[in-house]
Amino acid sequence: MLKITLNVLMLCIGWVSYAQIKLPDLSPAVEISQKIGLTTATLSYSRPSLRGRDLFGKDGVLILGEKWRTGANATTKLEISGDIEIGGQVLLKGSYALLTTPSESTWTFHFYAYEKLFHTAFLERKPILEITVPSQHIDYYLETFSLHFESMDLNSSNLVLQWGNYKVEVPVKIDEHEAIMANIQKVLQGPSDFNYFQAALYLHETQTDLPLALSYIQKVTQSESALFFQVYREALNLKDLNRNDEAIEAARRAKELALKSGNADVARLSQKIVDELVR
Repeated sequence: MLKITLNVLMLCIGWVSYAQIKLPDLSPAVEISQKIGLTTATLSYSRPSLRGRDLFGKDGVLILGEKWRTGANATTKLEISGDIEIGGQVLLKGSYALLTTPSESTWTFHFYAYEKLFHTAFLERKPILEITVPSQHIDYYLETFSLHFESMDLNSSNLVLQWGNYKVEVPVKIDEHEAIMANIQKVLQGPSDFNYFQAALYLHETQTDLPLALSYIQKVTQSESALFFQVYREALNLKDLNRNDEAIEAARRAKELALKSGNADVARLSQKIVDELVR
């Protein structure tokens, strides 16, 4: 009797071990986070591969005109830490399920309030936001499906879907200027040189208010302890304001400071400003 019990126990142990075999996913999950301006966008999805199959056509993986889960396995999720604009439409801070519909020359992106449901639960629902964008046929072939962000700027990016020889880009914009300016004004009530430099950097890069950017950076560069990259930024700002003589002087100072600090790149860029402006 004991022998029989032990045999049964061993069989059960063997079965449990077998049931726990771990295999790699055919469509592995991925989570990527991207900062766009001050907003963080996080994509969670699974990545299927073509494995010799066509993307479209009679035996294709996708069917033109039908909604797709935009990945594999669980519902694809987009989470944003702040409001964003997609095609002029506002998508509020939160979590969204993303489905797409491919057609001959366009793709439509459908965004739904995210729930932990299988993607079929969203098929008959009305999207919170949807946008149709052109599809590009490209020479580069991508075996494994990809959803990611490209063309980063201080306040914009493109949400990119790419698979096979197809690429689709959805423009994403962030309107944070007022919030940034309010923060700048608050901080600058008792600012440090770093705060002035950061404010000047933002205003100059966005070409928002160059005179104000210059006034901020010169609060930093008037000091004998100014750093080479701060003086280089002053030279760029002066150049953009067409104050060429002052730009040349600042660029020469930036070059000298850069060489003393062992930074050959900024020294070279500073000299480039001088060469462009000296006639």
